[in-house]
Formats: sequence, C-alpha cells, structure tokens
Amino acid sequence: MKHPTQILSILLMALVLASCSSSDKKGTKSKGEQVTKAESPSPNDDQSFAQFVPSLVKIESFDKERLLESETAFFVDSQTIVCRLSILENATAAKITPFDEERAYPVIGYLAVDRINNLVLLKVGNIQRTPISLYPGIAPETAKSIYLTKPQNNTLPLHRGKVLEFTTISGTKLYRVDNQFRSKSYGTPVFVSNYQAIGLGYSEVVTYENQSLVIPSIYIANLLKKKTQTPKNLVNLQTKTSQVISEANSKIRGLLIETDYGNIQIRLFNETPEYRDNFIRLVRENYYDSLLVHRVIKSFGIQSGAADTRYAGPDDIVGWKGPGYSLPAHIVPKLFHKRGMIGSPRKPDRGNSKRRSDGSQYYIVTGRVYSDSELDDIEKETGHHFTAGQRRAYKIEGGAPHLDGMYTIFGQVISGMEVADQIVKVKTDEDFRPLKDIRVKKITILE
Repeated sequence: MKHPTQILSILLMALVLASCSSSDKKGTKSKGEQVTKAESPSPNDDQSFAQFVPSLVKIESFDKERLLESETAFFVDSQTIVCRLSILENATAAKITPFDEERAYPVIGYLAVDRINNLVLLKVGNIQRTPISLYPGIAPETAKSIYLTKPQNNTLPLHRGKVLEFTTISGTKLYRVDNQFRSKSYGTPVFVSNYQAIGLGYSEVVTYENQSLVIPSIYIANLLKKKTQTPKNLVNLQTKTSQVISEANSKIRGLLIETDYGNIQIRLFNETPEYRDNFIRLVRENYYDSLLVHRVIKSFGIQSGAADTRYAGPDDIVGWKGPGYSLPAHIVPKLFHKRGMIGSPRKPDRGNSKRRSDGSQYYIVTGRVYSDSELDDIEKETGHHFTAGQRRAYKIEGGAPHLDGMYTIFGQVISGMEVADQIVKVKTDEDFRPLKDIRVKKITILE
C-alpha cells in the first residue's frame, strides 16, 4: 500500500501532464464536470486540492451486517468527520474508508447532531487526519465552487461550478450551486478559491427540479462548538427509543421552555411514551432551540416546533416542515383538551386517514370557556362524547373541546400559563403567524 505522500506526488506529476477528466480537448463543458479550457486546473490548483485527498472518506452505514447507504464525508477535526444525518437514521453501525487508502475504520459514535440541517458529527477510531478548513461566513454569489472525487488512474478529478445564491430552500438556508453532484459524492466538501469549504454538497428535487445544494459551513462550525467529548451510540439517532432510555425518560419530572416572553414549565405524560421519548430526544439534540412560535390563535392556543422557522424571513410561509418523520396517533380517552394541555398537530384527515402527528410540532391550549349548549353542538358535529368531568372543566377552566378524540395529547403545563396567555394576544397575519417574531430560546430537561 502506498503512503499518502507517495499518492500525492503521483497525482501532482500526472496532473501537470493531463487536464482534469471533466474537460474535453476543445475546452467545452461536459455535463456534471463544468471545467472549461480557461478554467483548467493549474499545477498550483492541483497541489492545493491534492492535499485534501487524505481528509475525504467514503462512509458506509449498516443495519447489523446489511449495507444501507454509501456516500462521502470529510474530517472537520483530527478524529471527527461530518456527514449527512439521513445516511445514518436507520443504522446500527458505520465505517469509513479514506480516499487515499483501502483500509476501513470504524465509526465509534456520534458527537453532535443537527436534525434541521441534516448534519451529524461522528467520532472515528484508529485514524487521525488534517481537518478541512471551513469558510467562516457566507460565500458571495458567483464565487467559483469546486469539489473533488476519488483519484482514478493517477488523476484527481476536479468538478467546477459557481455559487448561484444563498437562499431559503425547503425551510432551510442553503447555497444553490451549478455543480452536478452524483449520489456517491453527496456529503462532499465544496470549496471556493481560498481553498476553504463553504459546506457539504448534495442534490435534491425541489419544486419538480433537481437542485444542487450545499449545507453551509457556518452550521458545521456551530455543530463543532456543541460536540460532546463522549460519543453516543448511533442507535440513538433512530426514531425508536430503547427500553432502557424510555424507562429513564419516564422518571423525568419536567421540562422548561424558555421563550422571548418568559418561561413555561411542562410535564410529559407516561401514557403516551412514544411522544414523550420523541420530544425528549429532540430536546437533547437542541432541535427546538431558536424555533419560532409560528402559530397563534386566540381562544385556542400557541404552536411551535416547526423545523422551517429557525431561519425564516418575515414573508416566508412556515409551519409545514418537521424532522422528516411523523408519529402514529395515540389518543388516550382520559386526556382531553382542557386549558394547559399540550398536543401534537397533524395534517388534515384528507391524505392522513390514520391521523399521524407531526414529528416535532406541539401546541399549548389556552382556549376559552364553553357552555353546555356549545358542548352539545360539538358532540353532534364530531360524534365525540364528553364526560361529566370534562364538561365541568370546559365550563370552568376552558379549553379546546373540538379537538378531543382527533389529536394526540402528550403533556401539560405545570407553571407559566400566563406566558402563553401573553403570547396568544399578539397581533398576527392572516396565517396566524405573529407579526413580530417570538422564539423559543431553548428547552431544557429538569431531571
């Protein structure tokens, strides 16, 4: 096996004599490569980009022995790589193979996760490499963008394009570039002219058209600041919770929601364990930090937890993006929508016949007081019967009785309802979004 420095020397010698494989002799751009004669790499380019080869890896994910997915990842610390979370969501194990070796190395576990931006940091064993330098800000439009693929026949393929825009796509801030990414190169670092990576590249169909996108380096840098010292098991990234963790969650006494208007303390019900465990897992991932209270309806309540609200601009339509999965309905008859209850929103019955809930959003009921005649009308309309105790609560405390039997309730406010009452009074637009942004600063677990 050749040492990495030998491989780099071979690459440099070969590339001085040959142009990049993505350029033809006439200098026209071939689809996917986007290298013209005027843009043909110089020896200096070759030397600069060849140095990154040892820091790029193929990552493979497994469910036990079964191969799930394979794409590219790269080092952002000496023993830490970054890749897309989606490649690991059903994985029990993973391994990496550096571009300059044939040997595979184990992934020990994950150090931090950003589910909204589809990023995860992984700790790898028995190997150390120089990290890729991350671009510290937002790259300008029209900047040249370059990524490289694994060397072949002593040739280092450089794939060139340019940054088209930095914009909100599918509820997330992303670069749109005109490079063409292939599935095996998803997760590759995309460089600009100063040899710093502006982020992690991949492709996705957006509004019926395949788009080349880059997850910005600023989010990778933020994730590096949050990484833990002790790696966690990859299984914890799955939406299913182990029995051991679920039992531990059942003993948690509450959580604290910190908002721009004050704090709200809540508890989660053990009667709906899958909702409790899901909410706690997202809290531990810092998923809810900086999300908007994006929906406020007088005489009903407030709603948050939408993934597309963290970076939303004033005119963006929000509230439709979750963490990439939904939860099965779990309606407990004794839990009803009295004031202070916490429930899970969902899409309408049309197209959602099983009434599956959004994977991350939640609402807090402020509600209003109802009369017996109003409750009678709701019973006739929905077919749901209220007990004597439920009627009494709706007539004295208030709530949202029209939701009973149709939406999953999984928690309750312990203290801080006055904060929710303040928020529910703010002015909103026609889509019930507050005219002035209100954020959930963070949610913390009260052990």
